[in-house]
Amino acid sequence: MIKGPYKLPKGWRWVRLGEVCEIWDKYRIPVKKKERKPGNIPYCGANGIIDYVEGWTHKGEFVLLAEDGGFYKAGEKSAYIMRGRFWANNHVHILKGKTSILENLFLMHYLNAIDLTPWLTGATRPKLNQNSMKKIPIPLPPLEEQRRIVARIEELMARVREARRLREEALKDTDRLWQSTLAEVFPRPGQDLPSGWRWVRLGEVCETTSGGTPSRKKREYFGGNIPWVKSGELNDSIIFDTEEKITELGLRNSNAKLFPKGTLLIAMYGATVGKLGILGCTAATNQAICALFPDKSILDKMFLFYFFLFKRKELVAQSFGGAQPNISQTVIRKIEIPLPTLEEQRRIVAYLEAVQEKIRAFKEVQTKTEAELKRLEQSILDKAFRGKL
Repeated sequence: MIKGPYKLPKGWRWVRLGEVCEIWDKYRIPVKKKERKPGNIPYCGANGIIDYVEGWTHKGEFVLLAEDGGFYKAGEKSAYIMRGRFWANNHVHILKGKTSILENLFLMHYLNAIDLTPWLTGATRPKLNQNSMKKIPIPLPPLEEQRRIVARIEELMARVREARRLREEALKDTDRLWQSTLAEVFPRPGQDLPSGWRWVRLGEVCETTSGGTPSRKKREYFGGNIPWVKSGELNDSIIFDTEEKITELGLRNSNAKLFPKGTLLIAMYGATVGKLGILGCTAATNQAICALFPDKSILDKMFLFYFFLFKRKELVAQSFGGAQPNISQTVIRKIEIPLPTLEEQRRIVAYLEAVQEKIRAFKEVQTKTEAELKRLEQSILDKAFRGKL
């Protein structure tokens, strides 16, 4: 018996992991991806199954614990159970509770409940080596109590999983609500327009242009104080700062140009096609971004913003015609937009902003709920291994 970090209930005792576990690491065989033969046997690494192969290194029920490359803080789940045949590489320890002493599921839950970082060695790539692992203190109740605790943990965690599933469904419902709200507001080509609306090509009511990239070979073109927006920074929100900044020299010697605060941007290239942004400061952009300047007497900027949110799936689908998923300014200018009066546009914008605000508030609550669920999971485990569950 050893002295542990806290007092245990009567009948429990502190032991070291190496006293109550069989360690099956010597049977591990790492295989490079290109050398693996495809099959139906799980190939296991630090954080779970990473492939399926022919052959196996272990058979039975084991607890697998990350040796390196894992997530070791309390609740981050560095341990998992494998049953049946599987192949283990050398980034994961293979453990089995000694018969009639330690239940594997009890061990797994405990290892996931505690902070393992004090047992790691190495600065660049922290590692839980076997010697350190063997010294980890484990609270050991009688076998029947272990089984009762495991059953209770599983029962409560099932409720947490169900709560999380319902939360995810609620978020999906919210996303569907937003899409249906946009579809309710914006008619599609071929549909009848409300009285006072008309179809126009975007190019008739909006100017477009794009930016450019200063030569990367010229160090003096970068590191200045001019914000320079790349398409990956567009996230349907206001842009106040950028990852990179360019110099006046870089601006003058490239196709980059300064756009004023409030400019509406849309991504034209790659995986970000259709993503939007609004400049929160004067900035330049690269050539993968189209800047939009609607005629203020005819088209409200935010009405156009919401229209492009509605149109995104169609733009993404349209972008896959070539080798790279791209759209062009020509494509953008040819888009047909249903145009009501300016007064009606502003009414629609106010309505959509109100819906978005309600959705934002709901998602904020759901984010807090997820944080609470994580705290609940950790609380369940903390109580379990103090004999209070």
